[in-house]
Amino acid sequence: MCRMDFLAFTGRKFPVNSANTFKCFKLVVPSLVYMSGFLFEGNFWRITMNISKSIAKTLIVGIGGLVLLATSVFAEVTIRVQSVIPAQADEVHMLNEFAADVAALTNGEVKIEVLPAGAVVGVAETLDAVDKGLIEGGFAWTHYWSGKHPAAMLFGSPVAGAGVGIDNIAFLSWFQYGGGRELYDQLWDEMGVNIKGFMLQPVGPEALGWFKEPINSMDDFRKYRFRTPPGIPGQTYKDIGVASVAMGGGDILPALEKGTIDAAEWCCPKPDSVFGFQKVLKHYYLQGLHQVVVNADIYINGDVYDALTDHQKKALEVAANASLTKAMSYRIYENGKALKELTEEHGVILHDTPADYFPAYMNAARASLEKNAEENEFFAEVWNSQKEFARIAVPFWAGAQSSNAQLGKAFADSLK
Repeated sequence: MCRMDFLAFTGRKFPVNSANTFKCFKLVVPSLVYMSGFLFEGNFWRITMNISKSIAKTLIVGIGGLVLLATSVFAEVTIRVQSVIPAQADEVHMLNEFAADVAALTNGEVKIEVLPAGAVVGVAETLDAVDKGLIEGGFAWTHYWSGKHPAAMLFGSPVAGAGVGIDNIAFLSWFQYGGGRELYDQLWDEMGVNIKGFMLQPVGPEALGWFKEPINSMDDFRKYRFRTPPGIPGQTYKDIGVASVAMGGGDILPALEKGTIDAAEWCCPKPDSVFGFQKVLKHYYLQGLHQVVVNADIYINGDVYDALTDHQKKALEVAANASLTKAMSYRIYENGKALKELTEEHGVILHDTPADYFPAYMNAARASLEKNAEENEFFAEVWNSQKEFARIAVPFWAGAQSSNAQLGKAFADSLK
């Protein structure tokens, strides 16, 4: 379809390439020629008026120039995406890769400009700003918006694997083939926001966290003021007697240095090392349940998204699907390199998480999930979908992952 007509009013640029130009040329030229007294036949035209060949050539070249000019005057789409974390964070690196993929898939028509946290609005106002059109896009973890709807947690960080054993890879299976994507799209309507979301970066499983001294039991754990994620994962820590404190990633290290908190979790070895926790804390525990699954997403204003062409929308979808696997692949290698550096160059000591943590946290998590399901219909719908998926997929996947874990452990032990 030739899109030369009224796209100027949308502020978008019609893709200028030989195929599109020729397509428009075939449609526009015959009508102009017809109005000038020429007769168009198929891919060629003959001059039926008694005019010279030189005039005809001049007219044809002129018409072609008008077509090329018309296809080049429309502006590119720029989507400003404000992140909730600093520009140096690992997640922003992957977000920029996603932006590059979108630009490539749209021949540069859609440009995603990544802005650091606080560039336009405060971190807590990011989603509202996208909803109102103050910025075209935002980037965060969807559980950040649990205050708008409790089901946001089931997409951003389903606590303790949604209480049914879903790990980060199984979550993607549910999201892409078990009905999760459709429920995710419905979430924004349930929140009452004008948003189109795309899941981009599965991160988990996250580490339990960083401590000043070793912890050997839940009694030791309860002695610390512990930075946790917002929403149900953080509330679950409070439910088992841990002094949970929610704060943004950029605030954690200053809070540790000032003594506002004594221990913290953020993510995994690479992102944690970027924030510099190893400067203050040396005891690191990898096994945790609060965010076995964590997903970072991009949010685009609904009006901005609706104004895109079908091709541009498909490019966003394809780039987002690619980001899901790229982010996971990137994390495995980057976390491995960071953990090696932390333990060999920064004096960080790895510990196994106390055994009594797991039943305590899992039981509290399930109680919290059940409570929210009783109180909110859409939360119950999403959680039931995850439970139905888990009944089918988790028995197989847990068995397969057990052999994978033993395989990896055997090699890791050989390195000691």
